[in-house]
Amino acid sequence: MSANSNNQGRAYEFICLQSLYSAIVAIRPVEIVRNSSYMAAKSAWASLDPNSQKLYELSAKSTIGVLFAMEPNIVEQTDDILKLYIQSDKHGEDADVRDIIIERSDIVWEVGLSIKHNHLAVKHSRLSKDIDFGEKWYGVKCSPQYWNDVNPVFSFLAEEKENGTYFRDLRSKEDEVYVPLLEAFIKEISTAIEKDASVPRKLVEYLLSKYDFYKVISLDTQRITAIQSFNMYGTLNKASRVKKPEIVVPRIELPKELLYIGFKKSSKTTVLICFDNGWQFSFRIHNAEDKVNTSLKFDIRIVGMPTDISLTIKCKW
Repeated sequence: MSANSNNQGRAYEFICLQSLYSAIVAIRPVEIVRNSSYMAAKSAWASLDPNSQKLYELSAKSTIGVLFAMEPNIVEQTDDILKLYIQSDKHGEDADVRDIIIERSDIVWEVGLSIKHNHLAVKHSRLSKDIDFGEKWYGVKCSPQYWNDVNPVFSFLAEEKENGTYFRDLRSKEDEVYVPLLEAFIKEISTAIEKDASVPRKLVEYLLSKYDFYKVISLDTQRITAIQSFNMYGTLNKASRVKKPEIVVPRIELPKELLYIGFKKSSKTTVLICFDNGWQFSFRIHNAEDKVNTSLKFDIRIVGMPTDISLTIKCKW
């Protein structure tokens, strides 16, 4: 993600937090935890021009009524103080994609929001000579065969990096770099799943989250904010002591079985992985920098989801 996109994302987190606070404080006690993540988001917000701020605010406010309808515990009138805070980015390293947390101290309950501004990517994970993606993603160390397959590619990249080569000047970065890395990647995941039936579930937990969440995606050009529910562990959409949710959020099933893994048709850069229960992901590898580096980035997207996630609610503004 570019520095500008990152700044816009933080600014959008800030106004989503502020919009929630403004709506909730009119109903019940609430406070914002002003941690370092809050201060960074506030600074990003202040850097936006007034027109952008107005646009972001319209987007954020459009979601409030839907969130309240799905989560009545947010607005239940009690004496405890509801807390709102922005999580640090390091939580994402532990498969927690929630940016904003809403919690109460009088009950065992919290709700998390993953905030996205004009992008739909799930993850931007990397492959490198030092990253054991198997251990990091699903708890199984990559095999010696994987390292044997990828080390020549990363050695080649290291040499070209020393030479100050640009990716655009490589004879064929697809055939020399992307294809052999992706072939090793495909083989490694296939083998891991054959040996351990829990890998599909663990892989999707890594890609999505180890925690339930609502994804809030602002699509500015369409003047729509989409809300998707990821209720994989059954913690979302709980009734309060006095009210049931007005919008029902179904629980969704994580995958148990690999159905397909291989290159996308006519592509040398993208791998498709399809699991049961409707889960499908694309992994597009690319160089994140102009100059050759020994680390390559994935743009990982959901291209198919369980039918229950078709609940996606579009909030117009």
